[in-house]
Amino acid sequence: MSKELKKRSEIEELYKWDMEKVYPSIDAWERDFESLKSESEEIKKFKGTLNNGESILEYLKLNEKLSRKLEKLYVYATMKSHEDTTNSDFQAIASKIESFMAVFGSYNSYFEPEILALEEDELIGFINSNEELKVYDFLFRSLLKSKSHILSDEMEALLASASDCLNASENIYEMLTNADMKFTKIKDENGVEVDLTEGNYGNFIRSKNREVRKDAFKGLFNEYKKYENTLGTSLVSSIKTFIFNSKTRNYKNSLDASLSPNNIPLEVYYNAIETIGKNLNTLHRYVGIKKKLLKLDELHMYDLYVPVVENTSEEIEYDEAVKIVEGGLAPLGEDYIAIFKEGIKNRWVDVYENKGKRTGAYSWGSYDTMPYVLLNYNHSLNDVSTLAHEMGHSIHSYYSRENQPYVYGNYTLFSAEIASTTNEILLINKLINDENDKGKKLYLINQELEQIRTTVFRQLMFAEFELITHEKIEEGEALTAKDLNELWLELNKKYFGEDIVIDEEIAIEWARIPHFYSDFYVYQYATGYAAASAFSKAILTGNKENIEKYKGFLKAGGSKYPIDAIKDGGVDMTTSKPLEATLERFNELLDMLEELI
Repeated sequence: MSKELKKRSEIEELYKWDMEKVYPSIDAWERDFESLKSESEEIKKFKGTLNNGESILEYLKLNEKLSRKLEKLYVYATMKSHEDTTNSDFQAIASKIESFMAVFGSYNSYFEPEILALEEDELIGFINSNEELKVYDFLFRSLLKSKSHILSDEMEALLASASDCLNASENIYEMLTNADMKFTKIKDENGVEVDLTEGNYGNFIRSKNREVRKDAFKGLFNEYKKYENTLGTSLVSSIKTFIFNSKTRNYKNSLDASLSPNNIPLEVYYNAIETIGKNLNTLHRYVGIKKKLLKLDELHMYDLYVPVVENTSEEIEYDEAVKIVEGGLAPLGEDYIAIFKEGIKNRWVDVYENKGKRTGAYSWGSYDTMPYVLLNYNHSLNDVSTLAHEMGHSIHSYYSRENQPYVYGNYTLFSAEIASTTNEILLINKLINDENDKGKKLYLINQELEQIRTTVFRQLMFAEFELITHEKIEEGEALTAKDLNELWLELNKKYFGEDIVIDEEIAIEWARIPHFYSDFYVYQYATGYAAASAFSKAILTGNKENIEKYKGFLKAGGSKYPIDAIKDGGVDMTTSKPLEATLERFNELLDMLEELI
């Protein structure tokens, strides 16, 4: 018999996020939505009046009130739609609020042009003479820095009103991959026929049964292959949209448009790719060791994720995973653990996969909601690590919102992956150090190796793919699915070396990466891991000052540029040292692996 996915209604409430704390029903959401539409008309009255401190402050207060309601509505609608992507009621409210976000943006489009029309000394004078405006000092100084990229009032309104259309590529991609694509059935390790899904693929690709992982690999990517032309057009359209916005806003190029707003030097991106390129022999060494330890004549792409040592542990129940993560995060202190426990108890987390549920995992919420976590928990050690990772995001959000006003309540993308990855590193470190069984210890060492391989090497391969595709389109080249396939295949050959067979199915893997619709996001996983490695090392010394400096970084939110917040925490990301240290750790783990065997 096939193992069918459960319906949403069949999942125990304890393991579903508590969305009723946001809105008790869709009707309540609809009432708030209608009131927001009416109230938002008030924001238009400030157009042409932002020439004195009192008017600016009044605008900012109203904008915050409306924005907080808008974000709350958006979070609820989108997360409900992710519970079941086939539920038309949830899709309808998600579509409503997404469309209105473009309208709301157009209502506020005059703000930046009017502020930037003021003389800098005049604006600073307004801030210094009004205590309530002083909290916005960093916001205004950042805005002044971006003056050359802010357009006229009319142009800003036009772009804001078109944002819903410009985001169509990502929306089409999500619906195609989450709702319309159906994967084949495969046989699991026990010969039982099961549905292949994005959620359980991670387990199958790690199976000790080679036929299972091979069937999962081929089943997954052959389905993507069927839609390669649609997916290729979707991705290229998304890239073109980002380039259009970059040119319209007078940036040097699309990379500059992504990094400049957060004051991140372009060299940080280029140096990361250059540093990893100089150290690919380390990854090649790992591939060679893996081939040897797995005793394979040919190592294939579907063999990459299988542990070099058999996992001797049983399936991990979710409640046990919670305890394991709690133990791993103990070095962060009692206050951090108390927040973690609060999140579990108060149902921040949506735990299990169900029919129609969005794949993957994320942390999300607004200033006025809980920092929710979406999981598709499948009882593996990798899922335990994912819980630690996503709770790292959520607790980062918790600290930021508790310690910063709304205007700085969110942290930047560059900082986003640091707290989550720090949690992962602390967890695996404890598991390795506490393990006395040789086989289990080897397995855990392999897990950390895989963590670095997938978070640093893999993400920087993604980053190189992004850089090449954006540059080619900026240079006027036309990219098709065939071009994307060929580029992806060549990058895999470069990164993984000669000890592995680069299976042709892997050529379509780019189509499986939703982060490519958030231009130049993925490199931050690698830089984030490098920073997290440094933070973890400092935390594990037990030095209270190091721990408090790290929490200071978590509490900073968006109140300063990310490079500065991270540096205040004790890590300088403008150098290659954090990434080089991570690569040294990778080699150390390889040495440990070979010594134990």
